[in-house]
Amino acid sequence: MVEMEAVYEGQLHCRVTHGPSRSVITTDAPTDHQGQGAAFSPTDLVGAALGSCMLTVMGIVAKRHGWDLTGTRAHVTKEMTITPPRQIARLAATITFTRPFEQSVREVLERTALTCPVHHSLRPDIAAPVQFVYPE
Repeated sequence: MVEMEAVYEGQLHCRVTHGPSRSVITTDAPTDHQGQGAAFSPTDLVGAALGSCMLTVMGIVAKRHGWDLTGTRAHVTKEMTITPPRQIARLAATITFTRPFEQSVREVLERTALTCPVHHSLRPDIAAPVQFVYPE
């Protein structure tokens, strides 16, 4: 179990503290929802969690096998619904590798990314396509 604490600071800003590390992040409402867009919105954090989760679990597997993923990037695009209730409609991710890998390694990395805990936690009605890009 990991504890986190969010404190509303006013003006649609929150300060969130990670219990174990005491690391702090801030959130702000997006500009299209009365905020300033000065920080991640709460739903932006879901997209950030998806990208970083996929990279992390692939990193765990890569470390075990001696594969170097340094520089690999996850680009996530979040789209919200336009009709109420306001919710995430789509989280599209592109994973871009800096090194080529043989097909057997690619299959392991891709399967690993698609089974990350965040991807598995998304509701089925949230479109979450993932594209994998390798240098030729």
